[in-house]
Amino acid sequence: MITTTPSSSDDAHEFSYAEAGNQPVRPAKGMKFFGAAANYVDERTSMSGLVKEVGRKIFPDHWSFMLGEVALYSFVVILLSGTFLTFFFQPSMAEVTYQGSYVPLKGIQMSAALQSTLNISFDVRGGLLFRQIHHWAALLFIAAIGLHMLRIFFTGAFRKPRELNWFIGFVLFILALAEGFTGYSLPDDLLSGNGLRIIDGMVKGIPVVGVWISYLLFGGEFPGTAIVSRLYSLHIMLLPALLIAMLGAHLLLLVINKHTQWAGPGKTNDNVVGVPVMPVFAAKAGGFFFIVFGVIVLIASLFTINPIWTYGPYDPSPVSAGTQPDWYIGFADGALRLVPPHWEVVWGGYTVSFNILVPIAVLLFLLGAVALYPFIEGWVTGDKREHHILDRPRNAPTRTGFGAAFMTLYAALWGAASSDLMATHFKLSIDQVIHVMQFFAVIGPFIAFWVTKRVCLGLQKKDREVALHGHESGRIVRLPGGEFIEVHTPLDKYELWTLTSFNEYEPLLARPNEKGVITPIERVRASLSGFFFEDRISPVTPSELEAAHAHSEHHEVEAGASH
Repeated sequence: MITTTPSSSDDAHEFSYAEAGNQPVRPAKGMKFFGAAANYVDERTSMSGLVKEVGRKIFPDHWSFMLGEVALYSFVVILLSGTFLTFFFQPSMAEVTYQGSYVPLKGIQMSAALQSTLNISFDVRGGLLFRQIHHWAALLFIAAIGLHMLRIFFTGAFRKPRELNWFIGFVLFILALAEGFTGYSLPDDLLSGNGLRIIDGMVKGIPVVGVWISYLLFGGEFPGTAIVSRLYSLHIMLLPALLIAMLGAHLLLLVINKHTQWAGPGKTNDNVVGVPVMPVFAAKAGGFFFIVFGVIVLIASLFTINPIWTYGPYDPSPVSAGTQPDWYIGFADGALRLVPPHWEVVWGGYTVSFNILVPIAVLLFLLGAVALYPFIEGWVTGDKREHHILDRPRNAPTRTGFGAAFMTLYAALWGAASSDLMATHFKLSIDQVIHVMQFFAVIGPFIAFWVTKRVCLGLQKKDREVALHGHESGRIVRLPGGEFIEVHTPLDKYELWTLTSFNEYEPLLARPNEKGVITPIERVRASLSGFFFEDRISPVTPSELEAAHAHSEHHEVEAGASH
């Protein structure tokens, strides 16, 4: 191979030599420009160190971790499509006469907000597609966050040191609900107006401060003159800023705390197994983003959502069955519908509406329990260790039971929001539908908890049996002594690790403090810990595995001799 020494340092940067053909290859001018720009930025920000550190992060290669990615990519689609829509939407309650392309509504009095939304749908090129992309992406965003949180909950990924990240994720979920509701209410059509009227009624049901809160939101008596402009400010400024800040904090803690991973050989709290972010995961993530974007566009182009032109402007007189909010806020509507009648009382000349206050209190209690659950479980169990290995849901039966109970309650409240549709479509009595939903909302969670916990304990017993004796092979042999046994197939290393690698917890005992007194809080903690770990199944110990293995080998020798 012939080599040539460049005559200057500039030439040294300008030329490199190919292995084949010994011909110099000049870098493209565009690459040289971007390289110089990258060097300029790095010299002033030291960005390369951060990129290198993030690029070394290991990302577990499991499908369940894609739920968080779907949420992130959906949010990006929301920002892109929402930016387009802001160019044409008018956040005003000023009354105008519609003269647009949709003939059935021509000459109808409506707000400027609804008129601009109709113009986006029928007169702006690509406007309807972008509206539906925006709406479908918002629904997918909330759904992906909810499923992502369920995955984290059932696998115990919220445990130390990730309690704060769980709380941030919960705040993200609440902000996403608020962002979705404010966007849903902007067009000022019949459905969104009814939804706002429900919110207004709930707010005014709060004693003392309810009327003032309603005034601040609506700018006067409902529907007010400022509600759309105020919701618009929340929807495009405050809530997105908070969402971006929370997402940044969530991703930063994700890098700092490392990813959780499923149990398996070679996977420990200090050894994360997966692929690095750069370049493997980054390439996959880029492709996955365009897949998510493409699916959203495909859905938006094939399935109509929120056809405001069929409902017209808000008017309380034509309200009928079938006016529900978007699915993600349906649980609040369902909670209001399930309250028994005659829960209003008059105190001192003022009406106190417990039919509104009780659902609000119950929902706030449930949301608070979800937000603080990692801290509650850590306090009850006394577990202060760091956890980077995920639990199988069956190995935490009480936690899994709580999750099933919460899902059952949510499903009952969500279904109750459509109680009128069930009654009209299936020709049922609305009272019967409400009573059934009340049963599922009150008794259903207890049934779901008990059944789920018993199933988890049964699966644990089955796993213990399989770990000790292997899988049933269906082959029966006769021993020299006349005994018939079934030959079991031994487990491989990975499956045995999965069945045996979980921690055993014991209920905490009520211990006295420095003064020798057992406080009531300590008694409550010990009682809750006993409930949490009752009927637990201990994992298989190494000595039990050795004994079972020796017993199996003895039978195999006898079976071989008999054969």
